[in-house]
This record gives sequence, C-alpha cells and structure tokens, in this order.
Amino acid sequence: MRTAILYGVATLAAGVAVGAAVAVLRPDAGPEVAGLAGVVVVLAGALAHEIAAHRRAERTAASRLDILEHVVGTLAEDHGRRLARLEEGRATGDGSQYETVIQEVKLLQSLVTRLTEKRRSDPPPAPFPVPQAPQARYEEPPGEPLTESIVEAPPMDDALVLEAVRDALQADRIDIHLQPVVSLPQRKHRFYEAFSRVREPDGALILPDRYLDIAQREGLIATIDNLLLVRCVQLIRETEKRQHAIGFFSNISAATLSDADFMKEFLQLMAQNQALVPKLVFELSQEQLRAGGAVTLGILSQLARIGFRFSMDQVTDPDIDVETLVRHEFRYLKLDRALLLDPTLAPRVEALRRRLDREAIDVIVEKIETEEQMAELAGAGFDFGQGYLFGEPRPARKPA
Repeated sequence: MRTAILYGVATLAAGVAVGAAVAVLRPDAGPEVAGLAGVVVVLAGALAHEIAAHRRAERTAASRLDILEHVVGTLAEDHGRRLARLEEGRATGDGSQYETVIQEVKLLQSLVTRLTEKRRSDPPPAPFPVPQAPQARYEEPPGEPLTESIVEAPPMDDALVLEAVRDALQADRIDIHLQPVVSLPQRKHRFYEAFSRVREPDGALILPDRYLDIAQREGLIATIDNLLLVRCVQLIRETEKRQHAIGFFSNISAATLSDADFMKEFLQLMAQNQALVPKLVFELSQEQLRAGGAVTLGILSQLARIGFRFSMDQVTDPDIDVETLVRHEFRYLKLDRALLLDPTLAPRVEALRRRLDREAIDVIVEKIETEEQMAELAGAGFDFGQGYLFGEPRPARKPA
C-alpha cells in the first residue's frame, strides 16, 4: 500500500513537471496542451504501475500453487507407503485398525485434491493470533523423546519466515509439540495441548507467534491447520492402542471451521470412530468466539452433537456469558495467572469463578512458570494448571 501511494505521488509529480515544461518551452501551445501532456504522463504511469502489479500478483499466485503442488507430492508418497503397509497387515490378519486408518488416509487424500484445485482468487482466511511461550520439568509425552535441547530460530524478516514455512511444507517439517495440562494440587498429567511448530533443516524452530500471521496472509494457514488436526487424531489413536488415559487440547481456527468440505469429511471420520471423540477437546479464543458469533456457535453445535467438548482460552475480559458456553458444551476455560492475580479485576474474576463452579466448567490456570507463582495460587481451589513449571512443549512422534 505504501509503495502504491509513493508511486502515485511520483507519477502525479512527473505529470505536473511535464506540463510545466511544455508551458515554459512552448508558450504558444497554450495551457490546454500543457495540461493534456501532464495528464498523458500520469495515465501512462498509472498503466505501467497496473501492469507491474498484475505481473507481481501472477508471480505470487504461481508461487502459492507451486508450494501446494509440493505438499501434494509429499502427502501422496506418504499415503502410498501407509496403504501398502495396511494392505500387508490386513493380508496377514493384523487388520483391526484397517478401516479407521483408511478413513484417515481418504481424508488426507481429499484435502490434497482440494489443494490442487485451489483457485488463485481464493481470499485468505480471517486472522487468528495464537501466542506461545518458555521452559521447565518434563514428563515424556506419547511420542519420540527429545534427545537434544530445543533451539529457537534466529530473528528473521517476514520474507525469510514465509520462505521457511513454504520449505517446511515441502519437506514435511510442520511438527506437533505437546505440553502437559496437570490436575491441581496433585500435578498429575491429565491432558496435553497440541501446538504447531515450523522446523528448519538444522532443527531450529519457528514459533507460532512469528509465522501464523504471515501464513494467514499468504493463504497457507488452512493447509497447516487441517494437516495438523488429522495428525492429532492419529496421535490419539496411537495412545488408545497403548491404553493411555489422557486427552488432548487442539486449537481449531476460523480457517478450519469455515472449510466446509474438510469439516464434513472430518465429522464423518470421527462419527465412525466415536471412541476417539472424548479424547479431543477443541480450543477457541475469546476473541474468535465473539468475532464468529452465531455462525461459529452453529458449527460448534454440529461438533457437539457428535460428542466433542470445547475450551475457551486467551481470555482478556472476565465478563463472559457462561450460559452460552454451557449450551455449546464448553467444559473448560483457561485463565492467565496474571489475570487471576490482578487486583483491579478481582471482583469480576471471583464472580466468574462462582458461575463456572455452578455450571461444572473446569478452570485451567495458564502460564505457571515457577514454584513461587504456584504458591501464589495455593489454596485457591483451581482444577488444572499449565505452564513451564509442569512441562515445556515437546515434539510428538509422527504416526507410522
């Protein structure tokens, strides 16, 4: 936008300069000719700018289609390997999970098909910020144990971040990291929250608060979200086989909720695998719920009919319509530790807690980083806690 404004000002200035030059050098031509010359220059400049902008848009669209084609290729190879192993398992009599996994593969294949048919004119999905954070004690999640310390990628500009996201999609380096949610005061691991991470070739990580806005702007966020959601379901199925009694929180974005084709097939998959449904809690921010209004709540109602439950996070305003949450099967509400301890909000927060207790909505206190911070909450009777005191996000192994 700034470049376009500067270009327009420069073009206008050039037109005025040409008009003035004609008026000075050819006074016999008259002001009409001088003005016409200036207008011609302005129009020519505007046309040149429009052509250049159109070519830039074509290059951007072509680049987006290239990245989607790479994603298609990677997923197609993965599907081929998985189907071959599944067919072999069924032939040898070890096919109890065959139909479930086939449905997951079909869902991914459908997603791939829609990616290849993505039109250049598709508008980017609505933005939704998902911040993240630091470190502490660790209990191994259901996945590959980490053998080296996590290294965050060095600072980079938006262009480099976008290039890193595209490269990670091509090379299948969009990973799931899991952070524990513990019961209080026992500190037993009851849930894991799933986060996305972009992994560089050297293993360094780009965190969501750095790449999400850029991925949204470039129309890549729905691809990341949908793939991670399916992988999260696969991870739940892996824990079911190991008989781990643990649930998972997964952020569900505006981009995913509004993807009608994907959601229809996802609901069909989960309706036929009902045992997995209670293990997955979808999480939405307070801002998303307010912005989405009746449309978002209607989609959540469809999910609730199958048996899904929900959580609200990123709460900044304690004046919450608890009755609406109850009607739409919200069973958890996350509150920042700092918000709970803010003396200016104390009466409103306490009123909210009483309403939540009456409706059996559990409170999860977020961002508990130290024992001193935990001591500040001692005796308050909160249900669950989350933060680097109890465990930092760790990578989950991809399903075989």
